[in-house]
Amino acid sequence: MKQRIKQIVESRITEDGIIETGIKGVSLFRVTHSIPCAPAVYEPTVVVILSGKKEAILDGEHYIYDNSQYMCCTVSMPVEAGTPEASSETPLLGVYISLDTKVMTELAIEMESTTGAIKLPKSSSQPPGMSLANWDDPFSDALLRLLQLCENSADTAILGESRLREFYYAVLKGDAGISARRAFGIGNEIAKSIEYLTLNLSKNVTIDELASIVSMSRAVFHRKFKQATRMSPIQFMKSMRLNKAAMKIAAGMNVNEAAMAVGYVRSSQFSREFKRMFGQSPKQWSRSKDIIENIT
Repeated sequence: MKQRIKQIVESRITEDGIIETGIKGVSLFRVTHSIPCAPAVYEPTVVVILSGKKEAILDGEHYIYDNSQYMCCTVSMPVEAGTPEASSETPLLGVYISLDTKVMTELAIEMESTTGAIKLPKSSSQPPGMSLANWDDPFSDALLRLLQLCENSADTAILGESRLREFYYAVLKGDAGISARRAFGIGNEIAKSIEYLTLNLSKNVTIDELASIVSMSRAVFHRKFKQATRMSPIQFMKSMRLNKAAMKIAAGMNVNEAAMAVGYVRSSQFSREFKRMFGQSPKQWSRSKDIIENIT
């Protein structure tokens, strides 16, 4: 089944880059040269690799995955991502599937309220917001059925939403299901706090404010947040701000404008924290980076 999926993708994308499939949130990508890991922000998404390897770094931990596992990110995460091993001999080929929050939430709540639905474990621990998951038959079948639509525009228009919903359901039932159901279903306080935080990066949001929003004590919120993201809320906000700024600078934005856009008032503080995180000043970064957007 994987081979058939790979054949469909290969037939659709023959040059480096990323292309839309016609199904909302579903894209195909191909890379044949090495791209060093660089700051990025993963939104809720599933990334499927069909050939080659991809790498993401979260708070110092390396996630390297190929066609044996897919990556599932259930909340916005500041990472470094790239394709350091891609080449013309071993091209990176894959599928990027954005997770629609509304549909995922509907499915997760429906699963939790349906008799016999898979239950979340009775545990106080918070599952990670980014994980690698093994392919299973329902996942492979749902992905194949989804991508087969790309071969016919009428099928895509008529069946796209229902096949995408079927794929989401396979993710919720699979290896990454616990994290996905916790992020989109009942008990999704940490996901809500991350969404609030990412929407207010330019503001001085405090831990007490975030804990209050999701009706948790400061201590419990801090513990669960770190379980989900590997970072404290303060570390997470700083990483998210600096990653967003690095992406803006790489895309051509002025350094001072990028700093202000993510909430830094003093350029000296921004430059100091930027260099501490990335090993280069913002100006050095803007001169040295040649990043292919979206293939992260």
